[in-house]
Amino acid sequence: MKEILLKINENGTGMHARPASVFVNCASKFPCEITVVKDDVVVNGKSIMGLMMLALAPGNEFKIQVTGEKEDEALEALSNIVNNDFV
Repeated sequence: MKEILLKINENGTGMHARPASVFVNCASKFPCEITVVKDDVVVNGKSIMGLMMLALAPGNEFKIQVTGEKEDEALEALSNIVNNDFV
């Protein structure tokens, strides 16, 4: 398992439906298990509803955890999406 701690851009809008969709579309391309953790809440990183349940707002920190094949590629792709404001 590998993980990374990320922060939602302070000037962004947080992870609402569109950013969650972008994240899930990227995550779904990888065969590994992907989870997202905020505080003590753990959700499936391939679930739009799960991600929206976290209510990630600007400035919030969260972890992405990946387990399985292509861990490094998945972490890199997902962290790039978050760091580029889900574009």
